[in-house]
Amino acid sequence: MKSFFYSVFIISMLNVFTTNAQEVTWLTWEEAAKLAETDKNPKKIFIDVYTDWCGWCKKMDKDTFQDATVAAYMEKNFYMVKLDGEGKEPIEFKGKTFKFVPSGRNGYHEFAAALMQGKLSYPTTIFLDEKMNMLSPVPGYQKPDAFLQIAKYFGDNIHKEKDWKTYTEGK
Repeated sequence: MKSFFYSVFIISMLNVFTTNAQEVTWLTWEEAAKLAETDKNPKKIFIDVYTDWCGWCKKMDKDTFQDATVAAYMEKNFYMVKLDGEGKEPIEFKGKTFKFVPSGRNGYHEFAAALMQGKLSYPTTIFLDEKMNMLSPVPGYQKPDAFLQIAKYFGDNIHKEKDWKTYTEGK
């Protein structure tokens, strides 16, 4: 009888974890850029700059981007892009072709470096407005609540009315 209740408990806990996770629709840069140019009401663009070897990038994928509240908000307000900071494929942006640069052990992609303003730090999340202009790079791992606060600052256009310090003081 104990094993039956134990099994029911395990199954119900698994259901809790799977219902709290939500998949995000990740786009390529090209897909997001095309949507930003062609949609009647374009969204802002969010870019997750990661590398394959980055443990904090994987943790942010699992903990933050799969959080149901974060995923729902981001899906509604942003085109979401995954960008490998060491990707090999050229990327076109504002009339310029960005390429992979072999350097050190792994190298880096010029587009990722430009978005991160030369500070190669993984993970870094980038927020662009609807016209693909830089709002801000945000380096480092962010837990779901902290990330959502940042995402809403840009997604809800609070950045146009308040500076970050004023916005966060009331939180």
